[in-house]
Amino acid sequence: MSSQKAFPRIKEIRSYVVDGVGSGGDYHNVATGHWLIDNPISNPMSKWEQYRKSRTSWGINVLGSFCIEIVATDGTTGFATGFGGPPACWIAHKHFERFLIGADPRQTSLLWDQMFRASMFYGRKGLAIAVISVIDLALWDLVGKIRGEPVYQMIGGATRDRLHFYSTTPDPVAAKRLGFWGAKVPLPYGPDEGHEGLLKNYEFLKKHRESIGPDFPLMVDCYMSLNVSYVIQLATKCLDLNINWWEEVLHPDDFDGFKQIKQALPQLKFTTGEHEYTKYGFRKLIEGRNVDILQPDIMWVGGLTELLKVTAQAAAYDIPVVPHASGPYSYHYVISQSNTPFQEYLNNSADGQSILPVFGDLFLDEPMPSNGFLELAQLDKPGFGLIVNPAARLVDARRFLEPGVAGVGMVQELAPVLPSSTSEGFAVAKWASTTTSRCVTVDEAEK
Repeated sequence: MSSQKAFPRIKEIRSYVVDGVGSGGDYHNVATGHWLIDNPISNPMSKWEQYRKSRTSWGINVLGSFCIEIVATDGTTGFATGFGGPPACWIAHKHFERFLIGADPRQTSLLWDQMFRASMFYGRKGLAIAVISVIDLALWDLVGKIRGEPVYQMIGGATRDRLHFYSTTPDPVAAKRLGFWGAKVPLPYGPDEGHEGLLKNYEFLKKHRESIGPDFPLMVDCYMSLNVSYVIQLATKCLDLNINWWEEVLHPDDFDGFKQIKQALPQLKFTTGEHEYTKYGFRKLIEGRNVDILQPDIMWVGGLTELLKVTAQAAAYDIPVVPHASGPYSYHYVISQSNTPFQEYLNNSADGQSILPVFGDLFLDEPMPSNGFLELAQLDKPGFGLIVNPAARLVDARRFLEPGVAGVGMVQELAPVLPSSTSEGFAVAKWASTTTSRCVTVDEAEK
Protein backbone atom coordinates (compact mmCIF):
# COMPACT_ATOMS: atom_id res chain seq x y z
CA MET A 1 0.00 0.00 0.00
CA SER A 2 1.14 3.51 -0.76
CA SER A 3 2.22 5.67 2.18
CA GLN A 4 1.69 8.83 0.17
CA LYS A 5 -0.46 11.33 2.02
CA ALA A 6 -3.87 11.89 0.46
CA PHE A 7 -4.27 15.24 -1.27
CA PRO A 8 -6.79 17.50 0.51
CA ARG A 9 -10.25 17.72 -1.00
CA ILE A 10 -12.72 20.60 -1.17
CA LYS A 11 -14.66 20.96 2.05
CA GLU A 12 -16.47 24.26 1.70
CA ILE A 13 -17.23 27.13 -0.67
CA ARG A 14 -17.60 30.68 0.63
CA SER A 15 -18.48 33.78 -1.32
CA TYR A 16 -18.45 37.49 -0.58
CA VAL A 17 -19.41 40.75 -2.17
CA VAL A 18 -17.24 43.81 -1.73
CA ASP A 19 -18.91 46.75 -0.06
CA GLY A 20 -18.41 50.21 -1.49
CA VAL A 21 -16.13 51.19 -4.37
CA GLY A 22 -12.47 50.91 -5.28
CA SER A 23 -11.85 47.32 -4.20
CA GLY A 24 -12.00 43.91 -5.88
CA GLY A 25 -12.32 42.58 -9.39
CA ASP A 26 -14.89 45.00 -10.87
CA TYR A 27 -12.53 47.54 -12.46
CA HIS A 28 -15.31 50.05 -13.05
CA ASN A 29 -16.74 50.15 -9.53
CA VAL A 30 -14.69 53.19 -8.58
CA ALA A 31 -15.37 56.56 -6.99
CA THR A 32 -17.10 59.40 -8.82
CA GLY A 33 -14.61 61.43 -10.83
CA HIS A 34 -12.34 58.51 -11.65
CA TRP A 35 -11.16 58.61 -15.27
CA LEU A 36 -12.42 55.05 -15.91
CA ILE A 37 -16.04 56.10 -15.50
CA ASP A 38 -16.25 59.87 -15.85
CA ASN A 39 -13.88 60.80 -18.67
CA PRO A 40 -15.41 60.95 -22.17
CA ILE A 41 -15.08 57.37 -23.43
CA SER A 42 -16.78 56.05 -26.54
CA ASN A 43 -18.84 52.96 -25.75
CA PRO A 44 -21.92 51.10 -27.05
CA MET A 45 -24.20 53.47 -25.10
CA SER A 46 -22.67 56.60 -26.63
CA LYS A 47 -25.45 56.33 -29.18
CA TRP A 48 -27.62 58.27 -26.71
CA GLU A 49 -26.48 61.66 -25.50
CA GLN A 50 -27.83 61.22 -21.96
CA TYR A 51 -25.46 58.30 -21.37
CA ARG A 52 -22.25 59.92 -22.65
CA LYS A 53 -21.19 61.89 -19.58
CA SER A 54 -20.50 58.93 -17.29
CA ARG A 55 -20.42 55.22 -17.93
CA THR A 56 -22.07 54.64 -14.57
CA SER A 57 -25.19 56.35 -15.96
CA TRP A 58 -25.96 53.21 -17.95
CA GLY A 59 -24.71 50.77 -15.32
CA ILE A 60 -21.16 49.71 -16.14
CA ASN A 61 -20.56 49.14 -12.41
CA VAL A 62 -23.99 47.72 -11.58
CA LEU A 63 -22.81 44.21 -10.63
CA GLY A 64 -19.79 45.06 -8.49
CA SER A 65 -17.01 42.83 -7.22
CA PHE A 66 -17.36 39.41 -5.64
CA CYS A 67 -14.93 36.89 -4.18
CA ILE A 68 -14.77 33.13 -3.88
CA GLU A 69 -12.98 31.31 -1.08
CA ILE A 70 -12.48 27.55 -1.34
CA VAL A 71 -11.63 25.67 1.86
CA ALA A 72 -9.81 22.34 1.74
CA THR A 73 -10.09 19.51 4.25
CA ASP A 74 -6.68 20.43 5.70
CA GLY A 75 -7.80 24.02 6.33
CA THR A 76 -5.93 25.57 3.40
CA THR A 77 -7.93 28.19 1.51
CA GLY A 78 -7.84 29.44 -2.06
CA PHE A 79 -9.20 32.90 -2.79
CA ALA A 80 -9.98 34.90 -5.94
CA THR A 81 -11.95 37.96 -6.99
CA GLY A 82 -13.83 39.03 -10.11
CA PHE A 83 -16.98 40.86 -11.10
CA GLY A 84 -20.57 39.72 -10.72
CA GLY A 85 -21.75 40.84 -7.29
CA PRO A 86 -24.74 39.11 -5.62
CA PRO A 87 -25.91 37.30 -8.80
CA ALA A 88 -22.47 35.69 -9.10
CA CYS A 89 -22.64 34.46 -5.51
CA TRP A 90 -26.09 32.98 -6.20
CA ILE A 91 -24.81 31.02 -9.22
CA ALA A 92 -21.72 29.85 -7.32
CA HIS A 93 -23.71 28.39 -4.43
CA LYS A 94 -27.04 27.42 -5.92
CA HIS A 95 -25.59 25.82 -9.03
CA PHE A 96 -21.82 25.24 -9.17
CA GLU A 97 -21.16 24.27 -5.56
CA ARG A 98 -22.59 20.79 -6.14
CA PHE A 99 -19.68 19.96 -8.46
CA LEU A 100 -17.02 21.23 -6.06
CA ILE A 101 -17.77 19.85 -2.60
CA GLY A 102 -15.75 16.68 -2.03
CA ALA A 103 -13.77 17.09 -5.25
CA ASP A 104 -10.01 17.01 -5.69
CA PRO A 105 -9.06 20.66 -6.37
CA ARG A 106 -6.37 19.54 -8.81
CA GLN A 107 -9.09 18.38 -11.22
CA THR A 108 -9.45 21.83 -12.73
CA SER A 109 -10.26 20.57 -16.23
CA LEU A 110 -12.99 18.22 -15.00
CA LEU A 111 -14.56 20.79 -12.70
CA TRP A 112 -14.43 23.48 -15.39
CA ASP A 113 -16.12 21.23 -17.92
CA GLN A 114 -18.85 20.20 -15.50
CA MET A 115 -19.67 23.81 -14.57
CA PHE A 116 -19.59 24.93 -18.20
CA ARG A 117 -21.77 22.13 -19.54
CA ALA A 118 -24.24 22.39 -16.68
CA SER A 119 -24.73 26.10 -17.37
CA MET A 120 -24.88 26.00 -21.17
CA PHE A 121 -28.64 26.50 -21.16
CA TYR A 122 -28.20 29.96 -19.65
CA GLY A 123 -24.45 30.56 -19.88
CA ARG A 124 -21.78 30.08 -22.56
CA LYS A 125 -20.78 33.74 -22.23
CA GLY A 126 -21.18 36.59 -19.78
CA LEU A 127 -21.94 36.24 -16.08
CA ALA A 128 -21.97 32.44 -15.86
CA ILE A 129 -18.47 32.24 -17.37
CA ALA A 130 -17.28 35.06 -15.13
CA VAL A 131 -18.36 33.00 -12.11
CA ILE A 132 -16.61 29.89 -13.45
CA SER A 133 -13.52 32.06 -13.99
CA VAL A 134 -13.29 33.18 -10.37
CA ILE A 135 -13.95 29.68 -9.03
CA ASP A 136 -11.23 28.38 -11.33
CA LEU A 137 -8.75 31.01 -10.14
CA ALA A 138 -9.54 30.17 -6.52
CA LEU A 139 -8.87 26.49 -7.30
CA TRP A 140 -5.46 27.29 -8.76
CA ASP A 141 -4.68 29.48 -5.75
CA LEU A 142 -5.70 26.65 -3.41
CA VAL A 143 -3.63 23.99 -5.16
CA GLY A 144 -0.61 26.28 -5.24
CA LYS A 145 -0.88 26.92 -1.52
CA ILE A 146 -1.24 23.23 -0.71
CA ARG A 147 1.81 22.43 -2.83
CA GLY A 148 3.76 25.47 -1.69
CA GLU A 149 4.26 26.55 -5.30
CA PRO A 150 3.44 29.73 -7.22
CA VAL A 151 0.85 29.24 -9.94
CA TYR A 152 3.27 30.06 -12.75
CA GLN A 153 5.42 27.08 -11.77
CA MET A 154 2.41 24.75 -12.07
CA ILE A 155 1.67 25.78 -15.66
CA GLY A 156 5.10 25.45 -17.22
CA GLY A 157 7.44 27.61 -15.18
CA ALA A 158 8.93 30.97 -16.03
CA THR A 159 9.84 31.85 -19.60
CA ARG A 160 11.64 35.07 -18.58
CA ASP A 161 12.91 36.92 -15.52
CA ARG A 162 10.66 39.97 -15.73
CA LEU A 163 7.42 41.22 -17.23
CA HIS A 164 7.22 44.41 -19.28
CA PHE A 165 4.09 46.55 -19.19
CA TYR A 166 2.23 49.15 -21.18
CA SER A 167 -0.34 51.30 -19.40
CA THR A 168 -3.98 52.01 -20.16
CA THR A 169 -4.30 55.56 -18.96
CA PRO A 170 -5.91 58.97 -19.48
CA ASP A 171 -2.42 60.52 -19.58
CA PRO A 172 0.27 59.06 -21.89
CA VAL A 173 2.82 61.58 -20.60
CA ALA A 174 2.41 60.14 -17.10
CA ALA A 175 2.71 56.60 -18.47
CA LYS A 176 5.99 57.51 -20.16
CA ARG A 177 7.25 59.16 -16.99
CA LEU A 178 6.34 56.07 -14.95
CA GLY A 179 8.47 53.85 -17.20
CA PHE A 180 5.86 51.99 -19.26
CA TRP A 181 6.90 51.08 -22.79
CA GLY A 182 3.67 52.44 -24.28
CA ALA A 183 0.33 54.02 -23.47
CA LYS A 184 -3.23 53.20 -24.50
CA VAL A 185 -5.93 55.86 -24.33
CA PRO A 186 -9.70 55.52 -24.61
CA LEU A 187 -11.30 57.04 -27.70
CA PRO A 188 -13.66 59.81 -26.50
CA TYR A 189 -16.28 60.06 -29.30
CA GLY A 190 -18.38 57.54 -31.21
CA PRO A 191 -19.99 57.34 -34.65
CA ASP A 192 -23.27 58.85 -33.46
CA GLU A 193 -21.45 62.09 -32.68
CA GLY A 194 -20.98 62.56 -36.40
CA HIS A 195 -18.19 64.06 -38.45
CA GLU A 196 -17.53 66.63 -35.75
CA GLY A 197 -16.87 63.81 -33.30
CA LEU A 198 -14.51 62.14 -35.75
CA LEU A 199 -12.53 65.35 -36.10
CA LYS A 200 -12.45 65.71 -32.30
CA ASN A 201 -11.10 62.16 -32.06
CA TYR A 202 -8.32 63.02 -34.47
CA GLU A 203 -7.40 66.18 -32.56
CA PHE A 204 -7.51 64.26 -29.26
CA LEU A 205 -5.08 61.64 -30.56
CA LYS A 206 -2.92 64.24 -32.28
CA LYS A 207 -2.56 66.12 -28.99
CA HIS A 208 -1.40 62.95 -27.24
CA ARG A 209 1.01 62.07 -30.05
CA GLU A 210 2.58 65.50 -29.86
CA SER A 211 2.86 65.28 -26.06
CA ILE A 212 4.88 62.04 -26.06
CA GLY A 213 6.87 62.41 -29.25
CA PRO A 214 6.80 60.48 -32.53
CA ASP A 215 8.21 57.15 -31.36
CA PHE A 216 6.59 56.33 -28.02
CA PRO A 217 3.93 53.66 -28.76
CA LEU A 218 0.37 54.99 -28.59
CA MET A 219 -2.65 52.66 -28.72
CA VAL A 220 -6.38 53.41 -28.85
CA ASP A 221 -9.15 51.56 -26.99
CA CYS A 222 -12.54 51.84 -28.72
CA TYR A 223 -14.57 49.63 -26.32
CA MET A 224 -16.83 47.88 -28.85
CA SER A 225 -18.28 51.20 -29.98
CA LEU A 226 -17.47 51.71 -33.67
CA ASN A 227 -18.60 50.25 -37.00
CA VAL A 228 -16.64 49.13 -40.05
CA SER A 229 -16.94 52.30 -42.12
CA TYR A 230 -16.14 54.56 -39.17
CA VAL A 231 -13.08 52.50 -38.24
CA ILE A 232 -11.72 52.69 -41.77
CA GLN A 233 -12.37 56.42 -41.99
CA LEU A 234 -10.87 57.26 -38.59
CA ALA A 235 -7.86 54.95 -38.85
CA THR A 236 -7.06 56.29 -42.32
CA LYS A 237 -7.24 59.87 -41.12
CA CYS A 238 -4.88 58.99 -38.23
CA LEU A 239 -2.21 57.30 -40.34
CA ASP A 240 0.15 60.20 -39.72
CA LEU A 241 -0.17 59.72 -35.95
CA ASN A 242 1.55 56.31 -35.95
CA ILE A 243 -1.05 54.49 -33.83
CA ASN A 244 0.47 51.22 -32.62
CA TRP A 245 -2.87 49.38 -32.54
CA TRP A 246 -6.61 49.95 -32.57
CA GLU A 247 -8.38 47.94 -29.88
CA GLU A 248 -11.86 46.43 -29.71
CA VAL A 249 -13.17 48.64 -32.49
CA LEU A 250 -16.26 46.52 -33.27
CA HIS A 251 -19.02 44.56 -31.61
CA PRO A 252 -17.37 41.34 -30.32
CA ASP A 253 -19.49 39.14 -32.60
CA ASP A 254 -18.72 41.05 -35.81
CA PHE A 255 -16.13 38.58 -37.14
CA ASP A 256 -16.84 39.59 -40.74
CA GLY A 257 -16.29 43.21 -39.80
CA PHE A 258 -12.79 42.48 -38.52
CA LYS A 259 -12.06 40.80 -41.82
CA GLN A 260 -13.24 43.89 -43.74
CA ILE A 261 -11.14 46.38 -41.78
CA LYS A 262 -8.06 44.17 -41.95
CA GLN A 263 -8.44 43.88 -45.71
CA ALA A 264 -8.91 47.64 -46.00
CA LEU A 265 -5.95 48.51 -43.76
CA PRO A 266 -3.57 45.53 -43.69
CA GLN A 267 -0.66 47.68 -42.53
CA LEU A 268 -2.39 48.46 -39.21
CA LYS A 269 -2.77 46.30 -36.12
CA PHE A 270 -6.21 45.52 -34.70
CA THR A 271 -6.73 43.80 -31.37
CA THR A 272 -9.73 42.43 -29.48
CA GLY A 273 -10.92 39.71 -27.11
CA GLU A 274 -11.52 41.48 -23.80
CA HIS A 275 -15.24 40.68 -24.03
CA GLU A 276 -14.93 37.26 -25.59
CA TYR A 277 -15.47 34.03 -23.69
CA THR A 278 -13.99 30.50 -23.80
CA LYS A 279 -12.15 28.66 -26.55
CA TYR A 280 -15.37 28.49 -28.54
CA GLY A 281 -15.66 32.28 -28.70
CA PHE A 282 -12.02 32.71 -29.68
CA ARG A 283 -12.02 30.02 -32.36
CA LYS A 284 -13.34 32.21 -35.17
CA LEU A 285 -11.17 35.17 -34.17
CA ILE A 286 -8.10 32.96 -34.35
CA GLU A 287 -8.96 31.01 -37.50
CA GLY A 288 -9.71 34.17 -39.47
CA ARG A 289 -6.30 35.69 -38.72
CA ASN A 290 -7.87 39.13 -38.86
CA VAL A 291 -6.77 40.11 -35.36
CA ASP A 292 -3.14 40.84 -34.52
CA ILE A 293 -3.29 40.42 -30.72
CA LEU A 294 -5.84 38.60 -28.56
CA GLN A 295 -6.74 40.23 -25.25
CA PRO A 296 -8.83 37.89 -23.08
CA ASP A 297 -9.55 38.81 -19.48
CA ILE A 298 -8.62 35.89 -17.23
CA MET A 299 -11.43 36.80 -14.79
CA TRP A 300 -14.01 36.64 -17.61
CA VAL A 301 -12.79 34.20 -20.28
CA GLY A 302 -13.19 31.11 -18.10
CA GLY A 303 -10.25 31.44 -15.73
CA LEU A 304 -6.74 30.13 -16.07
CA THR A 305 -7.83 26.64 -17.12
CA GLU A 306 -9.64 27.95 -20.18
CA LEU A 307 -7.15 30.71 -20.98
CA LEU A 308 -4.41 28.11 -21.36
CA LYS A 309 -6.54 26.39 -24.03
CA VAL A 310 -7.13 29.68 -25.85
CA THR A 311 -3.38 30.31 -25.70
CA ALA A 312 -2.64 26.96 -27.32
CA GLN A 313 -5.13 27.74 -30.09
CA ALA A 314 -3.51 31.13 -30.71
CA ALA A 315 0.02 29.72 -30.63
CA ALA A 316 -0.80 27.44 -33.54
CA TYR A 317 -1.46 30.60 -35.59
CA ASP A 318 1.43 32.63 -34.13
CA ILE A 319 -1.00 35.16 -32.66
CA PRO A 320 0.22 36.82 -29.43
CA VAL A 321 -2.02 36.80 -26.35
CA VAL A 322 -1.86 39.86 -24.10
CA PRO A 323 -4.45 39.64 -21.32
CA HIS A 324 -6.71 42.48 -20.34
CA ALA A 325 -5.69 43.80 -16.90
CA SER A 326 -6.48 41.25 -14.10
CA GLY A 327 -3.41 42.02 -12.01
CA PRO A 328 -1.45 39.08 -10.56
CA TYR A 329 -3.74 36.50 -12.16
CA SER A 330 -2.47 37.68 -15.52
CA TYR A 331 1.12 38.10 -14.33
CA HIS A 332 1.49 34.40 -13.41
CA TYR A 333 -0.03 33.41 -16.73
CA VAL A 334 2.00 35.77 -18.95
CA ILE A 335 5.37 34.96 -17.41
CA SER A 336 4.80 31.24 -18.00
CA GLN A 337 3.85 31.36 -21.69
CA SER A 338 5.92 31.90 -24.83
CA ASN A 339 3.39 33.78 -26.97
CA THR A 340 2.57 36.39 -24.30
CA PRO A 341 5.13 39.14 -24.96
CA PHE A 342 3.99 41.75 -22.41
CA GLN A 343 1.19 42.72 -20.04
CA GLU A 344 -1.31 45.55 -19.60
CA TYR A 345 -1.42 47.69 -16.48
CA LEU A 346 -4.87 49.28 -16.19
CA ASN A 347 -4.12 52.46 -14.27
CA ASN A 348 -6.25 52.45 -11.13
CA SER A 349 -5.46 55.95 -9.92
CA ALA A 350 -8.24 58.47 -10.40
CA ASP A 351 -6.15 60.74 -12.66
CA GLY A 352 -3.64 58.24 -14.07
CA GLN A 353 -0.70 59.95 -12.39
CA SER A 354 0.42 57.14 -10.10
CA ILE A 355 0.55 53.34 -9.85
CA LEU A 356 -1.96 51.73 -7.49
CA PRO A 357 -3.03 48.11 -6.96
CA VAL A 358 -5.39 46.83 -9.65
CA PHE A 359 -7.67 45.36 -6.95
CA GLY A 360 -7.56 48.40 -4.69
CA ASP A 361 -7.32 47.60 -0.98
CA LEU A 362 -8.56 44.00 -1.23
CA PHE A 363 -5.09 42.49 -0.76
CA LEU A 364 -2.20 43.49 1.45
CA ASP A 365 0.60 42.72 -0.97
CA GLU A 366 -0.54 42.94 -4.59
CA PRO A 367 2.57 43.08 -6.79
CA MET A 368 2.71 46.15 -9.02
CA PRO A 369 4.98 47.19 -11.88
CA SER A 370 7.75 49.63 -11.13
CA ASN A 371 9.50 51.58 -13.91
CA GLY A 372 7.40 49.61 -16.38
CA PHE A 373 8.31 46.09 -15.32
CA LEU A 374 7.83 43.46 -12.64
CA GLU A 375 10.50 41.00 -11.51
CA LEU A 376 9.81 37.25 -11.45
CA ALA A 377 10.88 37.11 -7.79
CA GLN A 378 7.81 39.18 -6.88
CA LEU A 379 5.63 36.23 -7.91
CA ASP A 380 7.52 33.58 -5.91
CA LYS A 381 4.85 32.91 -3.32
CA PRO A 382 2.43 29.96 -3.05
CA GLY A 383 -0.66 30.19 -5.24
CA PHE A 384 -1.16 33.68 -6.62
CA GLY A 385 0.69 35.00 -3.59
CA LEU A 386 -2.07 37.31 -2.38
CA ILE A 387 -3.05 37.90 1.25
CA VAL A 388 -6.55 39.22 1.90
CA ASN A 389 -6.53 42.53 3.74
CA PRO A 390 -8.02 42.02 7.25
CA ALA A 391 -9.81 45.34 6.75
CA ALA A 392 -11.22 44.35 3.35
CA ARG A 393 -14.85 45.39 3.02
CA LEU A 394 -16.16 41.87 2.50
CA VAL A 395 -19.77 40.95 3.13
CA ASP A 396 -20.67 37.29 3.47
CA ALA A 397 -23.03 36.40 0.62
CA ARG A 398 -25.21 34.40 2.97
CA ARG A 399 -26.56 37.69 4.28
CA PHE A 400 -28.68 37.87 1.16
CA LEU A 401 -28.72 34.24 0.01
CA GLU A 402 -29.92 32.97 3.39
CA PRO A 403 -31.01 35.94 5.52
CA GLY A 404 -30.71 35.39 9.24
CA VAL A 405 -27.94 32.79 9.02
CA ALA A 406 -24.63 33.56 10.74
CA GLY A 407 -21.63 34.26 8.52
CA VAL A 408 -19.05 31.75 7.39
CA GLY A 409 -15.40 32.77 7.42
CA MET A 410 -16.24 36.36 8.21
CA VAL A 411 -17.76 38.00 11.26
CA GLN A 412 -19.81 41.13 10.56
CA GLU A 413 -20.36 43.52 13.42
CA LEU A 414 -23.53 45.16 12.17
CA ALA A 415 -26.30 47.37 13.39
CA PRO A 416 -29.72 45.65 13.64
CA VAL A 417 -30.63 47.24 10.32
CA LEU A 418 -27.90 47.18 7.68
CA PRO A 419 -27.14 50.77 6.62
CA SER A 420 -26.50 51.77 3.03
CA SER A 421 -23.20 50.44 1.71
CA THR A 422 -22.22 53.98 0.79
CA SER A 423 -22.89 55.47 4.22
CA GLU A 424 -20.35 56.14 6.95
CA GLY A 425 -22.31 53.88 9.29
CA PHE A 426 -21.55 50.70 7.40
CA ALA A 427 -19.53 48.33 9.54
CA VAL A 428 -16.23 47.11 8.12
CA ALA A 429 -16.10 43.36 7.64
CA LYS A 430 -13.64 41.55 9.90
CA TRP A 431 -11.89 38.51 8.46
CA ALA A 432 -12.02 35.59 10.88
CA SER A 433 -12.64 31.89 10.69
CA THR A 434 -15.72 30.42 12.31
CA THR A 435 -16.91 26.90 12.82
CA THR A 436 -20.32 27.46 11.25
CA SER A 437 -20.77 25.95 7.80
CA ARG A 438 -23.66 26.15 5.42
CA CYS A 439 -22.12 23.70 2.94
CA VAL A 440 -22.38 19.98 2.57
CA THR A 441 -19.40 18.30 4.23
CA VAL A 442 -17.05 15.98 2.41
CA ASP A 443 -18.37 13.03 4.42
CA GLU A 444 -21.94 13.92 3.49
CA ALA A 445 -21.00 14.34 -0.16
CA GLU A 446 -19.47 10.86 -0.24
CA LYS A 447 -22.57 9.14 1.20
